[in-house]
Amino acid sequence: MAKDFAQLEWDAQLACDWEKLLSLARDEDLDKAGDCTTQALVPPTSQGSACIVAREPGVVCGLFAAEMTFRAMGDDFTISRELVDGATVQRGAVLMHVVGRAGRLLTAERTVLNVLGRLSGIATLARRYVDAVSGTGARIYDTRKTTPGWRRLEKYAVRCGGGHNHRSGLYDAVLIKDNHLAFCQGQHTGKIEPAAAVRQARAWLSQHSLRDDGDPPIVEIEVDTLEQLVEVLPVRPDIVLLDNMTPEELRRAVALRDADGFGVELEASGGIHLDSVAAVAATGVERISVGALTHGAVSLDVGLDWD
Repeated sequence: MAKDFAQLEWDAQLACDWEKLLSLARDEDLDKAGDCTTQALVPPTSQGSACIVAREPGVVCGLFAAEMTFRAMGDDFTISRELVDGATVQRGAVLMHVVGRAGRLLTAERTVLNVLGRLSGIATLARRYVDAVSGTGARIYDTRKTTPGWRRLEKYAVRCGGGHNHRSGLYDAVLIKDNHLAFCQGQHTGKIEPAAAVRQARAWLSQHSLRDDGDPPIVEIEVDTLEQLVEVLPVRPDIVLLDNMTPEELRRAVALRDADGFGVELEASGGIHLDSVAAVAATGVERISVGALTHGAVSLDVGLDWD
């Protein structure tokens, strides 16, 4: 298998991301006055026991973030996660039990449900795409079409749904796109072709160490014609992104790559949806990147019920 991008798991970096977002979420809800409804109606010493429940089938993601949210509202909560991120659930499944001050439970409720619903919705959609290409050998990848600030969390959700992570940011891989080439062609007296851009990127990387382990980052280039593919194969980028090609064009691209034996992985991208992803996978490409995994996911319906 060719080199791959870093794959996200829940770790200290993701926890730090959610801690920053949680600070903003608390400010949105509480401002300076706090939870005025709960303060007016619920005695501050009242205890409550509640569970987080799935209202519809799906794939769970965000349990670590949910627990962090409850902890931020009060350190006296007793919390038990009944499932793990990535678990498949049916309607009515209990995801988590929480016992503590009732007022703090109510204050935390919406933020907990928001993060669980958002990340579980992405994980659920990712699982549908992964299931749709099962048996083909193609892998489903996310993109950078994520909510600003939520990048790693949303990509983690894709992983929980069985998908793969494309580059996390501009810092960890070279991806030469059409606008890079268009700008460079407009600024130089000599036209820069895709193959020359790959060579230039590799030359730059040879002078700059971007990874702690010393391995060079992935070099990927986008092409939108088979002629461009034929040109770049001999310079052996790690991945060639085939942009907005039809299934027939993708099959021809795979045949061209296989005939030359360059060992370059091919990635299909552009306008791919659930109703078309199986046909794309059947062409023989190794990778399929889908922006809709994150920008098109609908939150999973989850709720808080008093025990």
